[in-house]
Amino acid sequence: MTWPSPVTLEGPCARLVPLSHDHAEGLREATRDGALWQLWYTAVPSPEGMGAEIDRRLSLHAAGSMLPWTVFDAAGRIVGMTTYMNIDRSNRRVEIGSTWYAASAQRSPLNTQCKRLLLAHAFDDLQCIAVEFRTHRLNTQSRRAIERLGAQLDGILRAHQVSPNGTLRDTAVYSITAAEWPTVKAHLDWQLAKPR
Repeated sequence: MTWPSPVTLEGPCARLVPLSHDHAEGLREATRDGALWQLWYTAVPSPEGMGAEIDRRLSLHAAGSMLPWTVFDAAGRIVGMTTYMNIDRSNRRVEIGSTWYAASAQRSPLNTQCKRLLLAHAFDDLQCIAVEFRTHRLNTQSRRAIERLGAQLDGILRAHQVSPNGTLRDTAVYSITAAEWPTVKAHLDWQLAKPR
């Protein structure tokens, strides 16, 4: 049996559906919302590159190293992508990453809901020991969002990767452990329930 297996995850603010080529046009529209592929410090597919990105993620899924989802908002509109990646079955660890959302979905409860769903599945269903998050050291918006979840900074991997524009990426590595999950879960539930 594949670990982890594709599954649909659903909450009041978001639904995560296993990635499919059927989602391509909605994903193209989502990436146009904010011209996200133009951000130099992250890798978001362009509308023209969406088919290749879906192929890449599905290929990594077939190889057992990624579980990709398409993100739908509460209205049923496709607004982005997310994954479990760097899957480590032996040590029951996954990284939540390769995530992007349409500009109109950012700074809304959607990201908190998605992370709540992904973390609950990782810790409660898959019995993960830890869940990791990684982002560019200079992607302050992403780092703040990860820290708001309750993840702890493990450290910075300096000169970790060569970015598409040729610059070197310092990668900020965060994690949440199984022992921390009950407190993080209570915090995320409070964030989702509080009035806006």
